[in-house]
Amino acid sequence: MSIEIGAIILLLLMFIIGAILPINIGIIGFVAAFIMGVLVSGLSVDDIFSAFPADLFVLLAGVTFLFAIVQKNGTIDLISKWGLLLVKGNTGLIPWIMFALGAILTSIGTSAIASASILSPIALRVAFQYKLNPLMMGLMLLIGVTAGGFSPLHLFGVIVNGMMDSQNLPHSPGLLFLNTFILCVFVAIIVFILFGGLRFFRKDSVHLYTAATVETIDINVNQVDNSGKSEGRLTWYRGFTLLGIALLVVLALGYNVHMGFAGFGVGLALFLMAPKRQEGVLQSMPWPIILMVTGIVTYVGVLEQIGVIEYMTQLIAGMNNSVMAALTASYIGGIISSFASTTGFLAAIIPLAIPILQDPTVSSIGVISSISFASSIVDISPFSTNGAMLLANAQGINQNEFFRKLLIASACFVVIGPGLAWLIFVVIGTPWG
Repeated sequence: MSIEIGAIILLLLMFIIGAILPINIGIIGFVAAFIMGVLVSGLSVDDIFSAFPADLFVLLAGVTFLFAIVQKNGTIDLISKWGLLLVKGNTGLIPWIMFALGAILTSIGTSAIASASILSPIALRVAFQYKLNPLMMGLMLLIGVTAGGFSPLHLFGVIVNGMMDSQNLPHSPGLLFLNTFILCVFVAIIVFILFGGLRFFRKDSVHLYTAATVETIDINVNQVDNSGKSEGRLTWYRGFTLLGIALLVVLALGYNVHMGFAGFGVGLALFLMAPKRQEGVLQSMPWPIILMVTGIVTYVGVLEQIGVIEYMTQLIAGMNNSVMAALTASYIGGIISSFASTTGFLAAIIPLAIPILQDPTVSSIGVISSISFASSIVDISPFSTNGAMLLANAQGINQNEFFRKLLIASACFVVIGPGLAWLIFVVIGTPWG
């Protein structure tokens, strides 16, 4: 058995053990990274440390630190009430508002990670407060983020279009964006229906709207109860918290400041403004989730170093049937991107898929649309950064239970998504090319 195959089998065993035993899979990931990297493959311990996702750790810790403060002082509750006013109490529209916000942010060039980091805490808090399915809310948000991801302004679109240009392959940035956006809307509709979203278009939603109106219309900047929170109104501290969130967005989107460091900075400022109100903030951060995600991603980093990712992608090059090769490439994209960097995979797959893209019997834009969609829709995986943000902000549900549900959902996306994209874009084809 080759090292590559053994490493993949070990990865599968990790999930099986984590599903059966009450143990944090991140711990298994760190141990497996050492065994497979140092003892089996001959890597150094420094190589294992280099595989640790320091960037992801700072991102998760910084953003969750900030939003632990935001949640504790009641600002997220205030935002959610304002959001309910926006949809006039119709809770069935809230998931679509999150879908639209995610799509708009990414389509204008905001990174998918930044969009998910900003919107996940708000989306899942709103889901908890108004008894919406948290998994449905999270999926709708991340599908929306994916929907805008292949805009010519977004990094995904820039990478794919740039690689196609560099290889002198026929393509259309507009059609790539249109194809992936429409399919994301279709998938969002299915998710919304399957998770019972239609039942939230109900008449008694107006009562929630009325209650929210009564609580929020009276803004009092001074009223604070004994627990340090006001009764659903805007206080001076919540006002500064809203400014802090806005500053986070400006720093991350306007000046490309790392979202994690920006989160720590803004959170520290809010902490120092009212230090006596911050008791329990660090304890409320989702440390088990952060450990789990970083452990698994460390193991995946080791897999990249020993050549497993390259081994899987090169399987595409040996196939003679372009239609089946496109299907294989789509599924490899879905599987790899659910654990590893979607950005990195998109940059790697196009050169390997040149034989498919140059075949005149298949549509090159169809093939690249299929691969692009398959590689990005699986970012709901709890082991991708976006999925990890959902895990880190889940409320009103046991985190292990939410992890299992998100893992099952991402497995369904991996199984169905690439095949659906291949069928629509490669086999059937779109009327516009």
